[in-house]
Amino acid sequence: MLKPPAEDTALTRPANERVRPSLSWRKMTLALHPRFVAFLGFAVLLTAVFIKPLFWLAASAIQSELDSYIVLVPFISAYLIYDRRKRLSKEYGSSLWAIIPLITGFIALATALGLHRSGGYLSDHDYLALIAFSFVCFLAADGFLFLGRNWMTAAAFPFAFLIFMVPMPDAMAEALETGSKLASAEAANWFFNLTGTPVLREGRVFQLPNIVIEVAQECSGIRSSWVLFITSLLAANLFLKSAWRRAVLVCFVIPLGIVRNGFRVAVIGILCINWGPQMIHSIIHRRGGPLFFVLSLIPLFLLLLWLRRGDLTKDQGQRSEFQSNHPKSA
Repeated sequence: MLKPPAEDTALTRPANERVRPSLSWRKMTLALHPRFVAFLGFAVLLTAVFIKPLFWLAASAIQSELDSYIVLVPFISAYLIYDRRKRLSKEYGSSLWAIIPLITGFIALATALGLHRSGGYLSDHDYLALIAFSFVCFLAADGFLFLGRNWMTAAAFPFAFLIFMVPMPDAMAEALETGSKLASAEAANWFFNLTGTPVLREGRVFQLPNIVIEVAQECSGIRSSWVLFITSLLAANLFLKSAWRRAVLVCFVIPLGIVRNGFRVAVIGILCINWGPQMIHSIIHRRGGPLFFVLSLIPLFLLLLWLRRGDLTKDQGQRSEFQSNHPKSA
């Protein structure tokens, strides 16, 4: 027995329901200001022009111990803009401030291409840093050109955060590593003295009862300290309001990173004394960075909670004073 074919629900559906998705898409498209659409279009075009070095940057960052955070930066910046969407200016325009990042971007791009093509001394890492910096500058110029100064002022932190897309130049990384090694050696020596550990020190070299250890480049903790610095910037901007409290949280990262590195060296040295020199090759030394990084987050977030409580107390006091000075009429 033959059965009639099943009705096509898409065809038998009422016309007003069939067009509803397209109408919703059209309504969402019309809700965007033409200047914002132009900004997005220019950003897409800019990304297409830089797609090869940006892909190279992402591939290099994933394989790097220092720059692996870079691939997350654009997504974090986009989230920060989305989180501030209600505070962004609805008045769009063009600003002459676009000239500054535009010229800066061209200078960085010309320098990178000129040195790279002429065979001048420029490492691949520094070449990517200049290219990424020029990309961020052009993106900022895009914002000033199509969205205006007021919009960019409201979105200043998300756009400024894009600077972390730029890999740390070799000279900067070397200088920070050297400073961190020296400071970590001082902190480790303090921990050894605090715990009564017998030690003879010569610069960054520590002579312990059964082993000699040196605070080398791997012990500088520059990657953990840099990520901790970025984390403190995000936390300060998201959870704190007053400028001085934000500054306190970010500046706290410097001594915190030094103490963490010194504590790590001291722990490894004490383990070598009590458990044997083979502990220098243990997982605590080779792969213990994330553990000590998590430990350093504890005092950072405790300080954040204390500072945030101060912000909330200040807000409550201001609201109470406003209500007392402006009582509601019956």
